[in-house]
Parts: sequence; C-alpha cells; structure tokens
Amino acid sequence: MTRIAVAYLATLVAFCAIDYVWLGFVAKGYYRSQVGTLLLDSPNWLAAAAFYLTYVAGVLVFALLPALDRDDWHRALTTGALFGFFAYATYDLTNMATLKDWTWSIALLDLVWGAVVTAASAAIGFFVTSAVAGVH
Repeated sequence: MTRIAVAYLATLVAFCAIDYVWLGFVAKGYYRSQVGTLLLDSPNWLAAAAFYLTYVAGVLVFALLPALDRDDWHRALTTGALFGFFAYATYDLTNMATLKDWTWSIALLDLVWGAVVTAASAAIGFFVTSAVAGVH
C-alpha cells in the first residue's frame, strides 16, 4: 500500500472514530439543545460520507503530507489544528450569517472541535503512516 493510501485511510478512520464519539455521545445533547430545530431526524448519510471523504483529503494535502515530508509530527498537529479551525469557521460563520437559530455558543464550540479533531486525526495519521509505510 502506498504512503498516501496509508495516510488517507489512517486519518479517515481516526477522524470518523473521534467525530463519532463526539457527535454520538459527548456533545449530542448539547447540539440538540442548541440547534435541534434544524436537525434532521436521521442524518443524510450520502452527504456525511461526501464530507468525510473530501475533508480528510484536505487534511492530507494541507497538513499531513507536508508534515510527513519533513518528518515532523508537530507540523501535522499544528497545521491540522489550523486547517480544522479555518474549515469549521467557514461552516459556522456562514451559519451565523444565514441561520436565525445558529448561536455563538454552538459556533465557538464547533470551531474548537474542528481544530481539535483535525489536529488529533492528522497526528494519528502521521504516526500510523510513519510506522506502516515509512515517512519517505
């Protein structure tokens, strides 16, 4: 398996697993209390899959592959956090601008979450890729 395939799969599994725990258990009640009127009864799984597959490709391009090229897990962590912050800011601030029931508290929590989950996933992707496929 190529380095890019290992990096993508490792990051995808990490991101999905961490986000599942967050959305399904840790913050589920909070999100429902804040934006419950906007939520579907059941997720649109096609849209969710498209998001995860596309987003992780972005994590690879902008955070993980440059970090692997430099053999620097700190870079994966920090650029992952920045990528997550800016990507989630696009979503949350657009929602703040266009949705009447989107709150600052949900936006700020989501911005922090985007930075944390993306940083963690990029770092996990870095370590798994380094162990399985080598850095270079």
